[in-house]
Amino acid sequence: MFGRLVSCAEQPSLTVLRTLESSPRGLDEREAQDRLLRYGEGGTARPGVRSRRVLRVAAAPFVLVLLLLSIVTALAGDLRGAALVCALAVVSGALRLHQERRSDRAAAALRTTATMTATVVRRAGPSAEPVAREVPVEQVVPGDIVQLHPGDVVPADLRLLSSSDLRIDQAVLSGESFPAGKHATWTAPPEPPEPGSDLFGHPRVCFMGTTVVSGSGRAVAVATGSDTCFGATSRDLASGRLETAFERGVRAVSWALVGVTLAALPVVVTVTGVLRGDWAQALLLAIAVAVAATPEMLPLVVTALLARGVRGLARRDVIVKRLAAVHNLGAMDTLCLDKTGTLTEERVSLVCHLDPAGRPDPEVLRWARANALWSVELAGHLIGDPIDEALLQDDADDSASAEWAGVDAIPFDFTRRRATVLLRRDRPAPGGAPSGVLVTKGSVEEVLASCDRVRTGDGERLLEAAERRRLLELGDQWAGDGVRLLAVATAERDLAGRPLGPADEERLTFLGFVGFRDLLEPAVVPAVRALQRGGLRLVMITGDHPLVARRICRDAGIPASRVVLGHELAGLDDGAVAGLAASGAAFARIGPPQKARIVRALKGAGRTVGYLGDGVNDAPALRAADVGISISDAPDLVRASSDVILVRKDLRVLEQAVLAGRRTFANTAKYIKIALTSNFGNVVSMLAAGVMLPFLPMLPLQILVQNICFDLSQLALVYDRVDDSEIRAPRTFDRSDLARFVACLGALFDLTAFGLFWWVLHAHGGAAGQALFHSGWFAENLVAQGLTMALLRGRGRGAPRPAAAVLAAAGALGLAGLLLPFSPVAGLLGLAPLPVAAFPLLAAVMVAYALATVVVRRVYQNVTGRWL
Repeated sequence: MFGRLVSCAEQPSLTVLRTLESSPRGLDEREAQDRLLRYGEGGTARPGVRSRRVLRVAAAPFVLVLLLLSIVTALAGDLRGAALVCALAVVSGALRLHQERRSDRAAAALRTTATMTATVVRRAGPSAEPVAREVPVEQVVPGDIVQLHPGDVVPADLRLLSSSDLRIDQAVLSGESFPAGKHATWTAPPEPPEPGSDLFGHPRVCFMGTTVVSGSGRAVAVATGSDTCFGATSRDLASGRLETAFERGVRAVSWALVGVTLAALPVVVTVTGVLRGDWAQALLLAIAVAVAATPEMLPLVVTALLARGVRGLARRDVIVKRLAAVHNLGAMDTLCLDKTGTLTEERVSLVCHLDPAGRPDPEVLRWARANALWSVELAGHLIGDPIDEALLQDDADDSASAEWAGVDAIPFDFTRRRATVLLRRDRPAPGGAPSGVLVTKGSVEEVLASCDRVRTGDGERLLEAAERRRLLELGDQWAGDGVRLLAVATAERDLAGRPLGPADEERLTFLGFVGFRDLLEPAVVPAVRALQRGGLRLVMITGDHPLVARRICRDAGIPASRVVLGHELAGLDDGAVAGLAASGAAFARIGPPQKARIVRALKGAGRTVGYLGDGVNDAPALRAADVGISISDAPDLVRASSDVILVRKDLRVLEQAVLAGRRTFANTAKYIKIALTSNFGNVVSMLAAGVMLPFLPMLPLQILVQNICFDLSQLALVYDRVDDSEIRAPRTFDRSDLARFVACLGALFDLTAFGLFWWVLHAHGGAAGQALFHSGWFAENLVAQGLTMALLRGRGRGAPRPAAAVLAAAGALGLAGLLLPFSPVAGLLGLAPLPVAAFPLLAAVMVAYALATVVVRRVYQNVTGRWL
């Protein structure tokens, strides 16, 4: 792609046209249609995600655990249990797909419904005259002659054939704040640029997706669709994305469960089979242990928690396209930001007008505005360039046209790097002075080269070499502060009645400077402070100038101990790149692949990385990040590459989204820890009781129903309140903490209940006694899990009150344990009604369990310094 564009840019126009089998008169309609069939429509399709999404959900670790458990249960002959587990896996996956499709529909609603068009020159037949006509952008083909005008979106990668004062906004690709000058008359250097150099700066090449700011041009389409720079980015992104923090955490927990289950099964089968010689019962006990170890509804509950987080974010003007992004927002500890369009306003702003000494001077501003006004008026443009718009925006009294009328103009071009207008005085000048004034505005270097005098407070004097150097240094000083200075100069001229030409731009008097820069969005500074208080490290990554990057970082409050340029990364490994970002470096002159590399390096260093950007050049980094964040008016490809879309371009919205993500994770962590703690207690009790008892302590179906009741009650945690301490800093899955928590809080009181039921209730006599034993442990276990839910949801004293739904769910769970043995389904489950004598025993065990849990919880908090 690079080689073909550069080759076309370096070759003469006629050679390029011959290579593309085109001509200045354009293609004829038949040839255009043939090429459309050959190359395909030029619109860049969004990467297809539906089939990959279904596969991703089906291959989720928790779903695989459930399917494996279903198969094992079916092989053991428990078809009802197998069907139930399989149904849970299907329901969990369907809920996740439904929520993500809902988010996709919301994102699709943001897309414009208008069809973009391009102006091409075509002929009805080989001998017909060429006619300019509008066609959909998707129907532009290689070889088409394209006309460019202000406001047009470039429909393909183009090679300019002719141009007039053409400026292109390339921020969407390059990140540059100021428009790039493009002109067909540029003379190629003797040595062609090396591959990988800044192709965006090539003056003869215009890129698909960029916007014409001013001027006009005529170009030939070299590449369309996926063959363009824009399309290649889309094509590269279609290969998939890297694993995110949530997916890593889920995978770790899932495979830990699988590992525990697989390790326990052969031990249970071997020990029980050897001790009793009943290998069939040993296999049933192993299945029961596997069921006890697996939180069957964990995918469903986690999906419900994330889905509620998605709905809450939607109310905050945040669209979440992938459920995992809710967790990743909360887990994010590093946020990489592009500058253009995210931190800054999408326009340049006038910030100063200075005399040659560097003091504010309204007279300089008056002449600069006159130049801007008549440059636009005399050129006949509907809009000016961003500099002219910034100059004229606050000219409320129209002082630029109050005294002067425009006569002629020399538009800005990128050879002269200045714009000049000739003005006529509306009223006769006193003393017969010349009636015309020449006003030039442009690059400090070029304007100074045309000046021989400088205006001072005492009048005018010759511009000497030392003064010229001082003025150039003044421009450099302001550039260090992120301000781009333009010089303003004037000269009195007679209105000779001849066209104005570059030869007239000589012997000027230097008046001073006008300065411009990107301004921060108003909400940026407080939002940056809030994000930093929340434990996020912010890293600036931009394609813009390093001085601009440093100034934006300083104004926004983002650390920038140094600015690292893109070419400096070539000799560094990923560890060094991540170290630079961690040390507070900002990155400038960074291309799309380098942005993605910085993100991957940070992820490789153990960071959970978010990326906020709105340009096509940000798309690879958005895909590489744990959570890619864009805004609603970003290009379609960018939104397709993002996980989160901010409906309003406001960092305060992102701050609220991060807090919402942390609340969702806090409740998710509650569920996972409580569920695994309960299941761990069940597994330990099952293993111990399986050795001591001559029959199965519980049937696999009973354990499965018990787990489903428990997990259904955990859905109430979706509505639970969250302690402020849980959202002060980023958090993600911590396997070591999870293991400590489960080991410390795993309930062993089931063994006490076993002994009580065995000896006090005489539950060891035949099938009826076994059913009574199963019922007692079933009831005790569900009541204990209800207490676990109420006691372990918070850190105890000082924690926010549990939501009413949580208390209701805990109570309902306990009642289910007590009432199911008396229900019509008791026989189906192998349960029997409990005698009255069992209830005081249950009460005593539960009181002891609650007291022990409170004590262990306090000890755990004191030792580890944390809770959920």
